[in-house]
Amino acid sequence: MTLISPSLLAFGRNANHASPRHLGTRYDPEGRFLPEPGNTVVSHVTAGSPSEAAVLGVRDRLMAMPEARQFAFTAPSSLHMTIFQGIIEHRRKLPYWPADLPLDTPIEVMTAHYRDRLANFVPLEPFRARVTEVTPTGLALEGNSAADRACLKAWRDAFADAFGYRHPDHDDYEFHITYAYPVDWLDDAALPRWQVMLDEQLAFLREQAPVIALDPPAFCSFEDMNHFEELIVFSERPATKERK
Repeated sequence: MTLISPSLLAFGRNANHASPRHLGTRYDPEGRFLPEPGNTVVSHVTAGSPSEAAVLGVRDRLMAMPEARQFAFTAPSSLHMTIFQGIIEHRRKLPYWPADLPLDTPIEVMTAHYRDRLANFVPLEPFRARVTEVTPTGLALEGNSAADRACLKAWRDAFADAFGYRHPDHDDYEFHITYAYPVDWLDDAALPRWQVMLDEQLAFLREQAPVIALDPPAFCSFEDMNHFEELIVFSERPATKERK
């Protein structure tokens, strides 16, 4: 008998009595992404790396499942680990917004404001991350060592000071790479089959990419969940790197 993990049970139809949280605001019932502008700090999966090939291989396996049409998959180029959540159009409330700026400030004005504030941000030490679980919508990650986990916490604390707020889950935020969002819940009869597949993919990643290659954290703007435009990259280089 296959033991179903709590994270997979959360995607089962019997565990849910409402529609997925972001359905209708982030994406539509056909899986098309809707405008949802904002900004954020992320580390993209390093393009061309063996890690990217492994991460994309898992994405392909998820997309091959019979129930894949029940998920809205993001573009492969968007794959990233969020370091600190910025502001977003559909979450204009405290404490997800700086208290010293009006809640109706246009997103583009907020992005320009943070671009100015982050211009002199001093990068912290680099970190390494590993996958701890594969779920129907992505990968759960953590720092590869105690030092990496402390480093990630230091980055988040520093960005919280720069952005002027802390989310309620600031200290226990689970790092992750998102592949997709649920459009509809899985039939509970399908969960054992999904659990076997997810366990196989976790073993695959632990063999092929025990550490996920990630780019340095970057302040990004976005119009939807399919592309995160890097505005400032917090690399170890003396001068801030900018990408258009």
